[in-house]
Amino acid sequence: MAKFNYVAMDSTGKETKGVLEVGSQAEALNRLKEMGFLPTKVTEAAAAKSEGKGAKGSPAAGGKGQKKGAGQINIKIPGFGGKVKAKVLCTFTRQLATLVEAGLPLLRGLRVLEKQERNPLLKKILGDLSLSIEGGSTFSEGLAQHPKVFNRLFINMVKAGELGGVLEVVLKRLAEFMEKAEKIKGKVVAAMFYPIAVMVVAVGIVALLMIVVVPKFKMIFADLLGGDAGMPEFTLFVLKISETLKDNTVIFPDWFFGGMPFPGQVVWGIAIFVITFKFAIKTKKGMWYFDKFKLNMPALGPVISKVAIARFTRTLGTLVQSGVPILQALNIVRETAGNVVVAKAVQDIHESVKEGETITAPLEKSGVFPPMVVSMVDVGEQTGALPEMLLKISDNYDEEVDNAVSAMTSLLEPIMIVFLAVVVGSIVIAMFLPLIKLMETLGGDAGGGGDS
Repeated sequence: MAKFNYVAMDSTGKETKGVLEVGSQAEALNRLKEMGFLPTKVTEAAAAKSEGKGAKGSPAAGGKGQKKGAGQINIKIPGFGGKVKAKVLCTFTRQLATLVEAGLPLLRGLRVLEKQERNPLLKKILGDLSLSIEGGSTFSEGLAQHPKVFNRLFINMVKAGELGGVLEVVLKRLAEFMEKAEKIKGKVVAAMFYPIAVMVVAVGIVALLMIVVVPKFKMIFADLLGGDAGMPEFTLFVLKISETLKDNTVIFPDWFFGGMPFPGQVVWGIAIFVITFKFAIKTKKGMWYFDKFKLNMPALGPVISKVAIARFTRTLGTLVQSGVPILQALNIVRETAGNVVVAKAVQDIHESVKEGETITAPLEKSGVFPPMVVSMVDVGEQTGALPEMLLKISDNYDEEVDNAVSAMTSLLEPIMIVFLAVVVGSIVIAMFLPLIKLMETLGGDAGGGGDS
């Protein structure tokens, strides 16, 4: 009898580890299935110990004595670090759902899609899935071996479809879910592209004016008006800003590769701020405050909040409708929430349901979900139509996100136009004021000379 270390997911979707003493790997896999676990990694204890030491010639060290695949089953991610785009995965799911619904066997469907797939990573994964199914594994077990491509939502929905004998229905629902998620994401990105592009160009133009063009005018005005004393106050104010930006943003020293520019204090300050911010939001507290701010920030906050609610209701509704147990579904929703504040609210709901209470009370207590959502969920619980009600809420909020994004972009356009007009207009006025003063001075001198 040999010992095998295993990593598997239990019925609630949580990862569990342990050791089994059985005769072979096949027996270990069968034992785990009997225990209700979904194995993701099974390694012989002796082999694992050898890998941990990383001795010369051992598998961990990559020596000549390595025996590939001997005594272990490991998850291998093709193209380490690579990912399949959500759009590509969405297309694959829809195609597979169509093939299975048309009566084509799952294995044959995967082979067909493998032949026509252009994405090299997904093509390799489809080949691995086909081999897993041919070897006696289920589709969900094959998917679980590629966690960087197929998330827990995908795996658990497929598992529920296999157990219920309705894989084609679940794949169709999964495809619809992914298509809706991509649609709403695409709309938000497309709506925000125009204002962001305009702002980037505007900042670039203003920076060019203030750093390159305005300093040249300063030299001209100084010669014509006899120094700074003769310039209007507003012009001096703009010139001071220009000088500060020029001296602290990009420096052009003569000794540095013939006057080649290098970053100044402003650039370094921005870089330090960005790096510090990145580190801060990776901490637990920083992430919480940042996600809280995103939900409550002006203009964008309502849109982000609506997207989070639509995602929560659509994911939970799809999982429950597909036959995934409510506690397991809530665990998956928590992990795919995309916002720490929403994830905490889902965790509270999970604890409430675990204690035999309803979803409504913690949903209302969280403060994240509006009264309309709470009341609709309450009606869904009371009538036994919770999945349908959740999906209806998600559809309503998808429409609200569309309207909110359209309203926001419509509002941003005139704001940006006014902002640019004020900034550029101020610079132009500041440059013209000395010229006006010079003309008045010349006019006064000419008039005085005529009187004499």
